[in-house]
Amino acid sequence: MSAWTQTVRLNPSQYRVLAEFAQRRGLSQYAMLGRVVEEGLLALIHGADRETDLAEMAGVIGSISERLADAERVLDRTLFTACAAYAYARSSALGGRTSDEAIAAEARAAFERQRKLAGESER
Repeated sequence: MSAWTQTVRLNPSQYRVLAEFAQRRGLSQYAMLGRVVEEGLLALIHGADRETDLAEMAGVIGSISERLADAERVLDRTLFTACAAYAYARSSALGGRTSDEAIAAEARAAFERQRKLAGESER
């Protein structure tokens, strides 16, 4: 592999940043400059366009957020259905003399208890 020699001019603030990075990594300033050039060329080759990357990431996060909200709604409906099934089964096992309104109230109360318990387990 052939190497080419180039002269690089850094302004004082760029030099300070380069020197600080070199010191933190235990490298000479010359070695650090080589890494900076290599990483910069890779960023140019692979198109490190931060604005595009951030916009794409924001879009993906938004899509995930929407899907998560949909999943949460489905889980809530599933939990409520299970609570209602339990309330009706319990009523039937106890003789079935309870009104639909009372059973629905029991199902809502069971649903709220389960949601509260789920929230407490997350902490």
